[in-house]
Amino acid sequence: MKALALLALAGVSCIAVAEEQSTSANTQESLEVERYEYAMDLDIAHVIKSPDIPEVCGVVPVQMTYEDHQGKRHVLEYLVMGKGCQNG
Repeated sequence: MKALALLALAGVSCIAVAEEQSTSANTQESLEVERYEYAMDLDIAHVIKSPDIPEVCGVVPVQMTYEDHQGKRHVLEYLVMGKGCQNG
């Protein structure tokens, strides 16, 4: 009987984790992308996802996901210089 209860609990736990991951993925997809402008006042409390800088020679847009001090998630798009330029 205990084994059956543990098996049922494990199954319910797996379903709950899968639903939570699905919900967080849908939340991130529905966020509006804000484009960074010079002197913009940003409220960044916690960086959730920072971009990998591409191996290109030139300026490219990247996106960072973060939470502000109220716990609201944002996606910020800004320009960076790629890592693919060679000196010499």
